[in-house]
Amino acid sequence: MGTSAVLRGRSAVRRAARSSPMNAAARWGLAARGTLYLLIGALALSIAFGGDEQADRGGALRELASRPFGEFLIWAVGVGLVGMALWRLSEAAFGASGPDGRKKHKRAMSGARAVFYGVIAYSVLSFAAGEQGSGSSDEQSRDVTAQALGLPGGQWLVAGTGLAIAGAGVWIGVRALRRSFHKDLKRAEMPQGARRAVDVLGVTGGVARGAFFAAAGAFAVRAAADYDPDEAKGMDDTLRTFADTPAGPWLLVAMAVGLALFGLFSFALARWRRV
Repeated sequence: MGTSAVLRGRSAVRRAARSSPMNAAARWGLAARGTLYLLIGALALSIAFGGDEQADRGGALRELASRPFGEFLIWAVGVGLVGMALWRLSEAAFGASGPDGRKKHKRAMSGARAVFYGVIAYSVLSFAAGEQGSGSSDEQSRDVTAQALGLPGGQWLVAGTGLAIAGAGVWIGVRALRRSFHKDLKRAEMPQGARRAVDVLGVTGGVARGAFFAAAGAFAVRAAADYDPDEAKGMDDTLRTFADTPAGPWLLVAMAVGLALFGLFSFALARWRRV
C-alpha cells in the first residue's frame, strides 16, 4: 500500500472519530456521568441527615433500579459510559478538540480517561446484566489494596497510586477554580444566564469532585504507610469521613451538594461542550 493510501486511510479514521455518531456518544456519555453524580450526591445528602444509603456507584445503580423503567435506565447509563470511553479513546488516538488537543500529554490523559470510563462502563453493564458485583466500593477498595500490598514493592505501588489520585484531585479542583472548562464550551452559543449558571456548577462541582479524589488518595497513602488495607476507603466511606470532621455533617452536606452540582454540570457539558 502506497504512502498516499495510508494517509487517506488515517484521514478517514480521524474523520470517523469526529463524526456525528462519535459526537452523540460523547454527549450521551456526559449525560450518563451526570446521572451517576447526581444520584450519588442525593444519597450522600441523605446520609448527612441520618440515612443509611450507600453513596457510591452501586448505591446509585440500586436507586435507579428501584425506579420505573429502572432496568432500561441502567442499560442507558452503561451504554453512555461506553460512548464516553470510546470518545476519550478517539482523543488519545487522534487528539482532542482545541489548539493543543494533539499534544502528547493531552492524548495520554485521554487514554487514561478511556481506561477509567471503560472500567466503570463494564461495572454498570455487569450490574444491568444481573451481576451484583463483589460488594460496596469500600469492600472493593480494601480487597484491591490488600492484593496490591501483597505484591513485591506493594507499599510503594499503593502509595504511588494514592499520591496520583490525590494529585489528580488537587488538579481537578484548581482547574475548576480557574474555570479552565471555558475553553471546552461553545460559549458564543450560550445565553448569558446559562454562562453564569454553568460557571457556578463547574466551579462548585469541580471543587467538590477534586476534594473527594484528594481525600480518597490520602487514605490510600495512609493504607500504604500503615500496611493496612482497612485504611483504604471507597467512595461511600470517603464521603462519610467528611461528617467526622469538626464541621460535623455540614461538610458532608456541602460535598453532597457539590457532587450533585457536578452532575448538573455534566448535563450542561452534554449540551454545550466542544467535542
